[in-house]
Amino acid sequence: MRAVIARERDAGADGLTLADLPYPHAAENDVVVRVHAAGFTPGELDWPATWTDRAGRERAPAVPGHELSGVVTDLGYGTTGLTVGQRVFGLTDWARDGSLAEFTAVEARNLAPLPADIEHTVAAALPISGLTAYQGLFDHARLTTGQTVLITGAAGAVGSIAVQLAREAGAVVIGAGRARDRELVLGLGARAFVGLDTQDVRDAGEVDVVFDVVGGDVLGVSAELVRPGGTLVSVAMPPDARPKDGRALFFVVEPDRLRLADLATRVRDGRLKPLVGAVRPLSEAIDAYLHKSAVPGKTIIQVAA
Repeated sequence: MRAVIARERDAGADGLTLADLPYPHAAENDVVVRVHAAGFTPGELDWPATWTDRAGRERAPAVPGHELSGVVTDLGYGTTGLTVGQRVFGLTDWARDGSLAEFTAVEARNLAPLPADIEHTVAAALPISGLTAYQGLFDHARLTTGQTVLITGAAGAVGSIAVQLAREAGAVVIGAGRARDRELVLGLGARAFVGLDTQDVRDAGEVDVVFDVVGGDVLGVSAELVRPGGTLVSVAMPPDARPKDGRALFFVVEPDRLRLADLATRVRDGRLKPLVGAVRPLSEAIDAYLHKSAVPGKTIIQVAA
């Protein structure tokens, strides 16, 4: 099969190549998926798990990409809940070969059935962004109806889904990002918007929750905006400051089959729309890593026609 591989830890995206690899083995409780569409995170080449397995052993060359949508082709020993020929989407394990390949082996519990009326390119934009947004807002920040939430990076893959989920939950949403994204974020349901390249994030005023996707100075200042007893959640970096009488935390998204199924239902119902940007073939995946697309939304690699 054809796959993108990363050979050298220090080479970054310049070290990616397109190569032939053996068909993957489905271990116990695994499935092999024929990948139709895949998503990637540019920063994953810096993650320790990209280069070592769970036992700490070097595993280069590694296949990057951790979001996929496709069709099950093989079941491992003892695998239940999925069948050969079934459409699925979800996450690959951080410490195993990923989704930028024609086939990949995945733990069955990390995948959810994909309804027939959701395109693979849309489904591939949902797992990391959708689960991160939901877990950050509701599992960690415990956002409730009537609260005010500031979402930084609100036009990005994670932030845009967070805006939609928070709005549907009845929260007052303030988005923050580049000024050029104002209308996009307001159109997703934000009540107000702060352009971080022309305004100070403090212009958002007091909030009950900050959901940060940006990090850096924006994250540092955001703690000042949280009302006493509120929560600051970041997926960019661990916060240095904590809200008064409140909580500050950093987390890494976890696979969740039931939540993936819920997110797919929201997409089918028209209540949630992942922002799909450029769609490029596997042969152009390396260029997609090297050059950020000018098209708003998450870049998706279409592996199978």
